[in-house]
Amino acid sequence: MTMSPMRGFTLLEVLITMVVLAIGLLGLASLQSKVQLSQIESYQRAQAVLLLEDMLARINANRGQAAAYITTTPLGTNDGLSAVCGSTPGSAQDRCEWSNALKGAAESITEGGVTRATGAMANARGCIQQVQARNAAAGVCQPGIYQVTVVWQGMTRTVEPPVLCGTAAQYGGTGYRRAVTGQTIIGLNDCN
Repeated sequence: MTMSPMRGFTLLEVLITMVVLAIGLLGLASLQSKVQLSQIESYQRAQAVLLLEDMLARINANRGQAAAYITTTPLGTNDGLSAVCGSTPGSAQDRCEWSNALKGAAESITEGGVTRATGAMANARGCIQQVQARNAAAGVCQPGIYQVTVVWQGMTRTVEPPVLCGTAAQYGGTGYRRAVTGQTIIGLNDCN
């Protein structure tokens, strides 16, 4: 009987192939989890943009009372506002409804007899600030500029946004707070 000098070589090839395949599958699993996190972040940003545009539209629809929309503390998560808004149209109702939307009131889920809001971003808050006051004095004609900001908690750490709505402590530390900001200009009809 003659012995083949290549005995066991096929077994070694199979083992090496299995190791390479396992490393590739682990890389693929890691990629899949990063894609999933990116999808969640993207969904939250889209929701934030919708809520931002909603408040900008509300301010524009009630231009004469734009200054009444200004917030001293963020609306939304833990703001203490009632979930039931008044029926009188105006800035107070708009702010209440926007607060409820930031809290996720548009969608809810009931588990074990407990209903909770799930329709917005995690820890969503919103701020409305006056960047420039309206001034209709003769020769000045300065329109009002209002800035609306929506902030929420992201899934991974990144660069902290420079806006002043919410604090890093409310979002699990520095780098988890996300923000989108928009401005509206309230012009002066009676200015020359």
